[in-house]
Amino acid sequence: MYTPSLIVFLHLLVVLPCFFLGTYLIFAKKGSTFHLRAGKVYMALMFFTGGLTLFIPAQMGARLLNHFGLLHLLSLLTLWAVPRAWFAIKRGNVKTHKWAMIQLYVGGILLAGGFAILAKGRYLNSLLFN
Repeated sequence: MYTPSLIVFLHLLVVLPCFFLGTYLIFAKKGSTFHLRAGKVYMALMFFTGGLTLFIPAQMGARLLNHFGLLHLLSLLTLWAVPRAWFAIKRGNVKTHKWAMIQLYVGGILLAGGFAILAKGRYLNSLLFN
């Protein structure tokens, strides 16, 4: 069984609250004070975890520079979407903010998380299904 590193545990510790916060923020009423505060926390955590994942080597598939795999593209999506959403809402561009946040949630939470849970050989898969 794969033994995760400290950085993988830190990533899981940061990304798990993002799943719940992100799910809430996607479906909750927009524009409230709580939405604003929770959104700031969510964006900070997602940006941090997006950067953190760049230090986790690919465990499966082809590698670039013997480190980066296809899943790291979702890390780049995260690092792109967070500032895009932040600056869009600061400019009052709600439409761009909304789409950047949806891309962040779908790519950074659902796709990456789904892959981590469903792909054989991944830590979460072995933890949940073995």
